[in-house]
Amino acid sequence: MANTAQARKRARQAVARNKHNSSIRSMLRTSIKRVRQAIEAGDKDNANELYRKASSVIDRVADKNIIHKNKAARHKSRLSAAIKAMDS
Repeated sequence: MANTAQARKRARQAVARNKHNSSIRSMLRTSIKRVRQAIEAGDKDNANELYRKASSVIDRVADKNIIHKNKAARHKSRLSAAIKAMDS
């Protein structure tokens, strides 16, 4: 347990920040999952639309340093490649 007022405040802030970051991370995972489901269903038009929205979410999360920029790029690249592979 925190012994000083400063440490108690930091502990409170950490809990609030964790709650906020967790909700943002959940939004990220949901947007990626929706694109994957559209790809599996074979709906290319819907997958492209969802990818456009997911790309925006991924960039926002990376800008807030919730995930690393390279991880964001990797997610976008893999989703894009999966959509392009739907033709063949």
